[in-house]
Amino acid sequence: MSAAPVHWTLLFAGTCALLQCMLTALVIAQRVRSGINFLDGGDRTLLRRIRAHGNFSETAPMALLLMLLLELSGVAPAWLVMLGMSLLLGRLLHAAGVLGWGGRSTQLLGMALTLAALSLSGLGCIGLAYTRAAGS
Repeated sequence: MSAAPVHWTLLFAGTCALLQCMLTALVIAQRVRSGINFLDGGDRTLLRRIRAHGNFSETAPMALLLMLLLELSGVAPAWLVMLGMSLLLGRLLHAAGVLGWGGRSTQLLGMALTLAALSLSGLGCIGLAYTRAAGS
């Protein structure tokens, strides 16, 4: 028995993993630079980096899980690419905004794209569950 192909989720999960590594490295670098090993010690740069990493960790896993479920359910690749790109671009823009590299509007656009990917994926899963349950 072979596993169902999940090409798109693999691609976006791998890309998100690299982004999370970058955000983690930014936190570590600031901890080394500031000598702060726990919490943020009042260091505003460290706090921004912690929150960029934390917010990524709070949103990306659920979006990727929903994307995986949709892909395993046979959703068209175009939808998966749209959801994955919305998630990835959203996470990049949000992180840039939180880190102070793009301003508040960048952060807000990033969060909007992320929430679009999450909500559309969630609705897609609910819709598939309903139609498949009704058909059985």
